[in-house]
Amino acid sequence: MATTYLKRAQKTPATGEDDTRQIVSRMLAEIEAGGEERALQYARDLDKFEGDVVVSAEAVEKAEAALPQSVKDDIRFAYDRVRGFAEAQLASMKEFETELSPGLFAGQRLIPVNAAGCYVPGGRYAHIASAVMSVTTARVAGVKNVVVCSPPNRDHGGAHPAIVYTANLCGADTILNLGGVQGVAALAFGLFTGHAADIIVGPGNRFVAEAKRILFGRVGIDLFAGPTEVLVIADDTADPDMVASDLVGQAEHGPDSPAWLVSLSRELADAAMARVPDYISRLPEPNRTAAESAWRDYGEVVLVDSREEAVQVSDAYAPEHLEVHGEDLDWWLGNLSNYGSLFLGEETTVAYGDKCSGTNHILPTKGAARYTGGLSVGKFIKTVTWQRMSRDANRSVGVTSSRISRLEGMEGHALTGDDRLHKYFPDETFELKP
Repeated sequence: MATTYLKRAQKTPATGEDDTRQIVSRMLAEIEAGGEERALQYARDLDKFEGDVVVSAEAVEKAEAALPQSVKDDIRFAYDRVRGFAEAQLASMKEFETELSPGLFAGQRLIPVNAAGCYVPGGRYAHIASAVMSVTTARVAGVKNVVVCSPPNRDHGGAHPAIVYTANLCGADTILNLGGVQGVAALAFGLFTGHAADIIVGPGNRFVAEAKRILFGRVGIDLFAGPTEVLVIADDTADPDMVASDLVGQAEHGPDSPAWLVSLSRELADAAMARVPDYISRLPEPNRTAAESAWRDYGEVVLVDSREEAVQVSDAYAPEHLEVHGEDLDWWLGNLSNYGSLFLGEETTVAYGDKCSGTNHILPTKGAARYTGGLSVGKFIKTVTWQRMSRDANRSVGVTSSRISRLEGMEGHALTGDDRLHKYFPDETFELKP
């Protein structure tokens, strides 16, 4: 097998991480120490926002009234499908009880977290779909309190009306006009709501992603997120125009968004690369400049000899979004394993999943798809275990536990088993040493 790079990236998704980490660490420490007033000061300094942080019921009604019915219908379309998929995910999970040996019963419970914080980007773009993806999924999971934060929009005097309407429709308990690191900090520390998040979810820029990374452990997070990625696998039946369109469609996210093509055809690869500049030129600013930079600095094109090699290369990238433009789609479905979400065939595209088709668009980046999937109902649910047993079951479990404990040098552990055996079976003798 031979792998040939027709285009190599000049930068990696890790470029610039150290500077970001220092800035975010300082901001989080200041907000934790200074509380709501320090968060408000950052909102004033960075977003020039002087309004109310907590979105009122009147503001929600005003946001709904400001939106055309067609927009609300489209949001409802997306909500219905995302909710339907989340409900199917929940139905696939189950609690159980099983008898592992006579008298030893163990089981599993599914317990939703108490509070979830949902970050919804609203700076350069109003990420309406992110509100659908995060809030809806949390609600279906059974989370008791859902708080949304979104950056205040200068044109609207607060979070974008479509985001406010969507968050409310999907079931948010509280919406905050707060973005960036200060927004994430408010979710984590329970500022303005009194409900500190057990888990924080949602996409954001590099500062938001770094804030979540630093806070991980103190709170749960959906995943370690970086710039949006797309990888397209294409064979000689693919349409180079559709391939180029889909590469550019994700590159517009930002100047550091990787777009990768793995092609089984040199002719297809050359044609797609030739078309990319034309598809970039169709974009308005600042999208055009962002896509140009992303393709120049992070775009890669790889030529492979076989579909098996394409799978190997793709799995090494472990892309956030993976499209297959080719034949025998069931083969690709059965053989690809590292991706956040898979889009099979020309007829579907990342944008469909991003906006309204039903699967969640909050997905792993920077290779994390090697070990995790994206946001799902399960992210908001703790899978916890329990056990109970009869006294008679201690004859086998207690003896084995004591011997293994002593083998490990943990006498205190061993004695908890010994004590039960002596209590339950005072007239019996057991071999308690390994």
